[in-house]
Amino acid sequence: MTPADTIVPDTEQRGLLARLPAAARPYAMLARFDRPIGAWLLFWPAAWAILLAGGTTERSLVLLALFAIGSVAMRGAGCVYNDIVDRDLDARVARTRDRPLASGRVSLRAAWTFLFALCGIGLAVLVALDWPARLVAVASVAPVACYPFMKRITWWPQAWLGIVFSWGAPVGWAAATGGLSAPGLLLYAGGIAWVIGYDTIYALQDIEDDALAGVKSSARALGRHVRPGVAIFYGGALLLWGAAFWLRRPDPLAVLALLPAALHLGWQVATLDVADAAGALHRFRANRTTGLLLAMAAFAVGSAG
Repeated sequence: MTPADTIVPDTEQRGLLARLPAAARPYAMLARFDRPIGAWLLFWPAAWAILLAGGTTERSLVLLALFAIGSVAMRGAGCVYNDIVDRDLDARVARTRDRPLASGRVSLRAAWTFLFALCGIGLAVLVALDWPARLVAVASVAPVACYPFMKRITWWPQAWLGIVFSWGAPVGWAAATGGLSAPGLLLYAGGIAWVIGYDTIYALQDIEDDALAGVKSSARALGRHVRPGVAIFYGGALLLWGAAFWLRRPDPLAVLALLPAALHLGWQVATLDVADAAGALHRFRANRTTGLLLAMAAFAVGSAG
């Protein structure tokens, strides 16, 4: 790889990028295909809803596959759109100044073309769903379009990200059940709190550069209270998820299924050092495991309920 292909420090798949044709690498980086954590985090809320609603029926497995494809494509599309909007800000932040648009390795016109191609994949997944799920999914377009501007408007862009990144929960619930009901909405609300928590941890990496660039974030808003703040959001997520599980199966064992996820989130808070950017990134990435633990709990409750 050339020096220009050296990318932000949170990339995970340098080996994969090295195997791509040189012309394709900037596009893979633009869509964050080198950093699959985002696709996982977008996928998990939908998986929870599908598994809690119906365990692993044949229909559920088909839906999980569709949402997995959609999560990769639409997370990629969201990243491209975000970089189109933020290309000037990205150029002023050390961690992001080498992104393909900010560095000029991908033109604005090419980025828009790539964005529409990724949206085409998402549209193909959308038409494979029933109408209730389609309508819920389409309703996400407005908040997704607004998200890149939130860091300029509010100190809590992480809350808006929670609204967007947890949207798979109501879409997945509608796809699995044919409509919306309290358990799916509680999963969604818990997902929002979870996203605020983990993205606050992620924002610790940029806190100094964000201050210089005038970018707002929950990490800056919380200041020295980041750890208790994250603990409150994680605790709220667990309470909301517990309520969703209880409504699906009113049994103390259903709520107890959340214990592994609760312990994992507790570890993140207990070991978080707000001055350690590498440690913050590690704990942010650990939420892929949180999502898996919650999916296992949802499967156990959904299969038994």
